[in-house]
Amino acid sequence: MEFSRIVGKNLKQEFYESIDRHSPRLLEIFGSKRGNVGQLLTQISQQTRTTDPTAIRTKVLRGLPIILGDDPTNFFKAGFDSDDDDSFHDLDIGILLIERDGTVLTSSQHLSPASLKIIIEGEVVMDNIQDLPKAMCILFGLTYALHLNYPKTMKLTFQFIQQVLLSLGHTVLKPKLQTLKNQLAV
Repeated sequence: MEFSRIVGKNLKQEFYESIDRHSPRLLEIFGSKRGNVGQLLTQISQQTRTTDPTAIRTKVLRGLPIILGDDPTNFFKAGFDSDDDDSFHDLDIGILLIERDGTVLTSSQHLSPASLKIIIEGEVVMDNIQDLPKAMCILFGLTYALHLNYPKTMKLTFQFIQQVLLSLGHTVLKPKLQTLKNQLAV
């Protein structure tokens, strides 16, 4: 609600509509990448082959940091229901992907966790979130509304969400963001 008051936009609606609008082209761009980036994006694409909107949004949100050169390993943390809460106290801002005990973690991407938690300054601020797109939407809104710094390892991803997907703030984009925006327009 605070985000909507500050910006005058419905965050959830704008966030989802923008991702949905750009998803087909982003997935094409992901598929065209080669090398290490291409391998990581292929791992993400191979985990789900469904047309479910939530699954597609999840693929896009997991692929964006990779294509923008961010390092999501310290932003997306995996854990189990039974883990103690000390495992994320060093995390400034991030999303904890909770798996059920006994689940075998076969990939570092964790596209379908049992639930998610939002961590800010080492504390759980929200938990029992059903899917990654919702968690990213909420975390972006919290970060923006509370004027928190974007996580260093995900700065370009958050700036892309802000400036390209939601058209907020500066119109001058950093080169990587401008390049991806130009590729979306093709």
